[in-house]
Amino acid sequence: MDLLIFVAAMSALIYGAGFIIKESEHIALHFNISHYVIGATLVAFGTSLPEMAASMAASYSQRNEMAVANVVGSVIFNITLILGVVFLLSKKMQPKRDLFLFDSAWVVVPVILFFIMIYDGLIGRFDALLYLLLMGAYLFFLFNDSQNEIEIDDELEQEKFNWFRAAPLLLAGFILTIGGAHFVVESGSNIARTLGVSEWLIGILLISFGTSLPELVVSVVAAKKGNTEMSIGNIIGSNVANFSMVLGSAALVAPLNVDISASLFDLLIMVAASITLLFILANRLYNRAGGIFLLIILALFLEVPFTKSIVISRINRECFCCFDYFAFVIYPSS
Repeated sequence: MDLLIFVAAMSALIYGAGFIIKESEHIALHFNISHYVIGATLVAFGTSLPEMAASMAASYSQRNEMAVANVVGSVIFNITLILGVVFLLSKKMQPKRDLFLFDSAWVVVPVILFFIMIYDGLIGRFDALLYLLLMGAYLFFLFNDSQNEIEIDDELEQEKFNWFRAAPLLLAGFILTIGGAHFVVESGSNIARTLGVSEWLIGILLISFGTSLPELVVSVVAAKKGNTEMSIGNIIGSNVANFSMVLGSAALVAPLNVDISASLFDLLIMVAASITLLFILANRLYNRAGGIFLLIILALFLEVPFTKSIVISRINRECFCCFDYFAFVIYPSS
């Protein structure tokens, strides 16, 4: 049953992403807004809703580390997995926008602010307000810089724009994408438990991966349609939204405690992924080489949880064997 739910949820993700991409192109054409700005705002914020809902719920339940870990893990997956796959699948990516010149600051500034805020081990409500202010600054920057030329399919140019048609389809796309991501996580978790994978591994990987599924599907579909700027804009915008909107909203619900020493490896991976993205933007490595760089970092990120899971499983098994041995020695008749 879980396998059927997983397949159905993935189908919902794919169809929902298709609705989002097509209607976003309609909006870009109607308002003469670039693909990049649409991807970095409407699409990015919509696909960040799973992270926002998960982190706010975790904060409300006093699970502070889960709220922060969800954001850190999603940022890592967004950069390494999603852009890595996009660069590998796209044969030719030549965005007109100079992404390093105009957008590199939005890759590093949220990360720098994050490290400053967690220095005292707490992201408080004042920090949350600063992050929400950063979100406003990002929106102001984008819409002041939205005069790029756009290229839309001829079929879309011939279609008459209609809000009464676009709004329901866009809403349906977001519902399918976000709902699909939720059920992919739930059914995937059940499948993993059936296969005997540890709960710790499920929580660290599947939650972060699952909430990044909307960005993955939307970015891949956009790249296959030739909308390179929307793919990259979606990831940069999603990461800004993850830090500012998601962490900001969660910290407003309740201040978030952060154990830096316990999460140091994940934080270092996030920094490495951000620096690699800057290197790719600076050298315009929108190709398979850039994709391989990002996937190598992803492999390093995934290797540690899997190794720990194997070690923990082995320790548990040995402990149970020792317990059974001593129980037999003490109570041989049993």
